[in-house]
Amino acid sequence: MALDQHGQLTSAHVRLVAAAVGRSERSVWRWVAQARATGCAGTAPRTRFTVTPEIRRLMVLWGGNASAVHRELEQRALTDPRHPKAPSLATLHRALRRDLAPGERAGLAHGEAARRAFDVFGKRPPGHRNEAWEGDHKCVPVRVWVEDELVQPWLTWFIDCARNVILGWAVTPHAPSRDAVLAALRTALDRSEPFGPAGGLPGLIRVDRGKEFLCATVASALGAFAVPVVDLPAYSPHLKGTIEALNNAVEQMLFVSMPRYTGQQKLTGGRTADPDEPALTFEAFVELLLEWVRWWNNEHKPRKLGGLTPLGAWRADPTPVYDVPAQQLARFGLEDDGRTRVITTRGIQWRNHHYIAPWMVGQGGVRVAVRHLPHHDTTIEVFGLDGTYLGSAVLAEAASEEQVRQVRNTRRAKARRLRADMEAAARLRRDRFEAVTTSTPPQRLGTLTEAEAEAELAEAVATDLRHADSGYIPHRPVPDGWARPIPAGPSLPDDDTLEENT
Repeated sequence: MALDQHGQLTSAHVRLVAAAVGRSERSVWRWVAQARATGCAGTAPRTRFTVTPEIRRLMVLWGGNASAVHRELEQRALTDPRHPKAPSLATLHRALRRDLAPGERAGLAHGEAARRAFDVFGKRPPGHRNEAWEGDHKCVPVRVWVEDELVQPWLTWFIDCARNVILGWAVTPHAPSRDAVLAALRTALDRSEPFGPAGGLPGLIRVDRGKEFLCATVASALGAFAVPVVDLPAYSPHLKGTIEALNNAVEQMLFVSMPRYTGQQKLTGGRTADPDEPALTFEAFVELLLEWVRWWNNEHKPRKLGGLTPLGAWRADPTPVYDVPAQQLARFGLEDDGRTRVITTRGIQWRNHHYIAPWMVGQGGVRVAVRHLPHHDTTIEVFGLDGTYLGSAVLAEAASEEQVRQVRNTRRAKARRLRADMEAAARLRRDRFEAVTTSTPPQRLGTLTEAEAEAELAEAVATDLRHADSGYIPHRPVPDGWARPIPAGPSLPDDDTLEENT
């Protein structure tokens, strides 16, 4: 265009451009003529069907089914003359592929999790040992025996992001609380046997908004060592990819081979191949998990470590390690109500219970401070007022195992009875209707006789009266031997009236 505007365009220029772009000279001259007429060297834009916000909403409505969206557009065009004509199905498919990225199509069909699978995530630069830890809970997909009941345990653990070594872990038969986090952290900080040699103080710990990780007890325990807890946004597993990869690895390498694995293959009807498969005990499960953790740290060689095991890579890192003194580790994670107590002849009174220990002999009258792990009421830790650790004390009036078992069985029986009552009440509230094949109002199923209705209403009235007055006693039927009053009838005329009538 510039050469043409200055009068310098020749056939040699046209032949050169045609040879370079692989087109004929006639095509290039046609382009030049079009540019002279329109002033634009680009191709003329073509009118084509594009994906509109309406199409996006219909894709969400029909779960990403383009054929269903096409039928919807055709139906709207037939019923509403003002609606634009529906494109062909092939045109709609081309527009979806052209205007929507693969992640957008997956998100419109299956939601945010499917869309996120097409995202590109950055990778943190490699750091040094104890620069950052990541912690998480994992519900173990294996059912194990705990006191004659099948439960799914929970695993709480921490991993070093730079060297992939598992530093500390704890298992609970139920959903974990802050005591599980403190137990796992304590084993991660302690470098003595049997927890070491990896450990020490980290630079920071990343978690994903778990309330157990963010509670005041954990924050104060780590804050005393100037270790910040980084609260990551919720539902963002890519921000703590190291611990998430560990969660996937332990399931694929260990849990999938255990009996009563909840994700095993199913037969027709959702049954497993061996529904009576014997389950592991809780102790056996913990032992297998401990062996796997040892294998991971001492024998497994992840690709990112260049042929080294996690523990070998951690040992080879020259970064200094900051250990926690044993005296400070003894009180790590312990809660304190701030009160001072006195050792008496009955021991130490705490929460209306008495705790005793052999080291208390001869210590009567000494004023002490009591600290304890959350939810652990059978044992307390005792310190002097100057901070000296004196020792542990146990609950003196602890019930026997048989008594505890009987109390648990009684509680379960009450829970079963309440559940049965609630299910029976739910069946009474449930209404069933006849299935229809046409657009007609449904007909209620279940007949109720007049006598049944009156009996149920009478019982309801009696129940309401009992709730209003706890001392109310409903009237019973009059016994047959009692004299009954004569029912009032029409009044009889007196004697004067009878004489007049006569």
